[in-house]
Amino acid sequence: MEKDKIISELTFKAVRSSGAGGQNVNKVSSKVVLIFDLQNSNALSEEEKDRCLKKLKSKLTLEGILILNCDEDRSQLKNKAIITKRFLEIIEKALIIPKERKATKIPKSVVAKRLKDKSISAEIKQNRKKPEL
Repeated sequence: MEKDKIISELTFKAVRSSGAGGQNVNKVSSKVVLIFDLQNSNALSEEEKDRCLKKLKSKLTLEGILILNCDEDRSQLKNKAIITKRFLEIIEKALIIPKERKATKIPKSVVAKRLKDKSISAEIKQNRKKPEL
């Protein structure tokens, strides 16, 4: 994954932020919307695209576009930096290949201990019963 190539493919849009903030909110477009077209990206290989499509399925639109918003700060530049950093973290997480799980046997001592504990608790419960005459 080449970060510079991916960042060059990003599209940013400045939008008026919602919520409290007085007159500043009405005048300044400080909210930043990041748009990344995953399916038409040249920075990612086909294998990487498939992995991202699977892992980011819930965050993508039907066309395979990732849209992220940031209105944490009053500065448009800071919001842009925050959203770019967040985007790169999301992509890096999606590209991680998980280790394959190796099947292991349960040790005989663990099985024996479980059976022993089981028999002890069964005996305790048997002793709670009223004796038969």
